[in-house]
Amino acid sequence: MGIEHIGKFVAYLILAVNIFFISLLLLTAYSPHIKPVAHPVESCLGLTFPIFLVINICFLIFWLIIQKYKFALFPLVALLICYSQIRTYLPVNFHTSKLPEDSFKVLSYNIMGFDGAVKKDGENLILNYLKNSGADILCLQEYQTVESPHHLTQKDVDKALKDYPYHKIQLVGSGKGHTNRIACYSKYPILSSRKLDYASEYNGSVVYELKMGEDTVMLINNHLESNKLTKEDKVVYESMLKAPEKEKVKSGMRLLIRKLAEASAIRAPQADSIAQEIASSRHPYIIACGDFNDTPISYAHRVIGKELNDAFTKSGRGLGISYNQNKFYFRIDNILTSKNLKPYNCTVDRSIKESDHYPIWCYLKKLRVEN
Repeated sequence: MGIEHIGKFVAYLILAVNIFFISLLLLTAYSPHIKPVAHPVESCLGLTFPIFLVINICFLIFWLIIQKYKFALFPLVALLICYSQIRTYLPVNFHTSKLPEDSFKVLSYNIMGFDGAVKKDGENLILNYLKNSGADILCLQEYQTVESPHHLTQKDVDKALKDYPYHKIQLVGSGKGHTNRIACYSKYPILSSRKLDYASEYNGSVVYELKMGEDTVMLINNHLESNKLTKEDKVVYESMLKAPEKEKVKSGMRLLIRKLAEASAIRAPQADSIAQEIASSRHPYIIACGDFNDTPISYAHRVIGKELNDAFTKSGRGLGISYNQNKFYFRIDNILTSKNLKPYNCTVDRSIKESDHYPIWCYLKKLRVEN
């Protein structure tokens, strides 16, 4: 066999490997259409989407370097098929310095109980951040105060957030074991609030009606099912990344996948309930935000965002990683809006690290609703 034939054989062998990874890319990209209740493990494939995206980009570059342009079409076409998922995962938008005068700012933040409601030198950094955020609406998850002189009390919060005359704090979940609260602080009147009826011991969603001028806005503040990873589980994950030994990776992955799959199966009907609430709403303007505990390439994000725009995809940039612990590099906090709310400058704010989440905020402008 001549050198030319060997070269062709090797090229076709590499192409076969490339096609295998293209298949995995497409499978992960469209895994949000897999129903987690029926196929919990397979529904978690979206977590690996960025891995196969990078691999296929590397293949594309490789084919271009060795001037195999016909072979380069394979990963190129695959990337084009996945364009919407790539844009959702890694948007590239330019922030504007001039915001519309009639825009309003929404901020969503899992505050981890105000970092245990601890006061340092008489102050709480998360509370100070919220006070100085300039947001018109604050949607908070894992809200907690402690009636103790050494901790953050409800009176402390009300005093610091006096610019928000309207607020609702509600217990979510079944109340077994640890309690969990969701809160909304608003500069606009809160006409009503109610919990969405879905099963969860600790998590939940609250629907609000806000009065903005002549309009009523429906706001859904969400804290979807947590992945139930303990501190020990997260240590296992970190140790796998630091020292990826075969047996350690094998046992660690089995544990993590089982827990992630269980949480995904619980989260799916919660997402269905939120999507049904959105679909049946008669309100012209809708905002759904909060801690989804799932990535942008997931069943929960797809179902909830079916009739909405992702504010980060439309006006943010980069990965927007919002969970900041244990090297879990994912955007799991979101602001989704109806299509007649135009988002500006959506940002995952990495300036504060007191919670295990970063806050996400954006400016919104109401567009005229056609009758």
